[in-house]
Amino acid sequence: MMGKTELHSVFKNILDCFCLCLSRCNSRVRSWAVKDDEESHLIYRPGDVLLDRYEILETLGEGTFGKVVECIDHQRGGSHIALKIIKNVEKYREAARLEINVLEKIKRKDPDHKTLCVQMFDWFDYHGHTCISFELLAVSTFDFMKQNHYEPYTISQVRHMAYQICIAVNFLHNNKLTHTDLKPENILFVDPEYTVTYNLKKKRDERCVRNTDVRVVDFGSATFDHEHHSTVVSTRHYRAPEVILELGWSQPCDVWSIGCILFEYYSGYPLFQTHDNREHLAMMERVHGPIPSRMIQKTRMQKYFNRGRLHWSDDTSAARYVRENCRPLRRCVLCDSEDHHQFFDLLEGFFEYEPERRLSLSAALHHKFFRPFSSYRYMSC
Repeated sequence: MMGKTELHSVFKNILDCFCLCLSRCNSRVRSWAVKDDEESHLIYRPGDVLLDRYEILETLGEGTFGKVVECIDHQRGGSHIALKIIKNVEKYREAARLEINVLEKIKRKDPDHKTLCVQMFDWFDYHGHTCISFELLAVSTFDFMKQNHYEPYTISQVRHMAYQICIAVNFLHNNKLTHTDLKPENILFVDPEYTVTYNLKKKRDERCVRNTDVRVVDFGSATFDHEHHSTVVSTRHYRAPEVILELGWSQPCDVWSIGCILFEYYSGYPLFQTHDNREHLAMMERVHGPIPSRMIQKTRMQKYFNRGRLHWSDDTSAARYVRENCRPLRRCVLCDSEDHHQFFDLLEGFFEYEPERRLSLSAALHHKFFRPFSSYRYMSC
């Protein structure tokens, strides 16, 4: 029979072996659990917990950069947050680092969160995936329209959303930043609640958002004045003429994008629905009149012009498409009332061809269309 000392030694060896096996097992489970799919997205399931803190509930969206998930943040009192999980690819990690740099500057300049840009809480690296946590917002202004049969917003809703977008982007401009990718998908509602009424004429249910508070999001392409400016910026439908003509761009290209966004809110459809530069320029001329000769003379893109005018034939199927889908801006007014005409007066300022003549957002905030908000104090720093 074994003595107590020998028995203790045997049990200790068994326990050590068990712990070693358990450690190896846990290591194998962990390496199995943290995997990427073929597109370098992090593989996860609802209920997974990152860093013993972020409990994943569901996927909110997906893009070329990665995915956004809703999480419970167990270190923020169990509050729900949005977590942007970047692909495990170096170029996307680098873009995420640039976005974090912008978001940290916004946070420093706006500690009380008054400028209506999305609030970043934290960021971290998770097995090669840069993760950024944000306040949890509702659907984008585009997705709401899409889910609502592309019904336009009312003029009062457009006014409130427009004012907030101008505040947010003016704050960026005052801090030497250009967003460069403003579009309805990057304007998110704060509150998901809406009412439903039945439209007897159209024989369908229609939604009306209860609260038009919004936030500007996605600073992955935001550019400081001193940084390299890539040749092409902005999603096609919201791209300014100086970008198409490669004349260089700065903050005014955001203003043009805002004009396109607000027209889409008002009408329910994009102002410039095209995928071709020449056709895009033809649409602009149809809506806003001829491109100024000064811009034509300066551009390197002379292939689009002939003898100082846009090289465009009126006898093609493309020309018929432009005529059928575009008309002079003022002919798009839906109601002959003062607030509608004030809105189009604002749009005309946003749609000045030449960037140096385009309405600035600091001036836009004092436009008569925004008179109902004249007592509202906005942050301009």
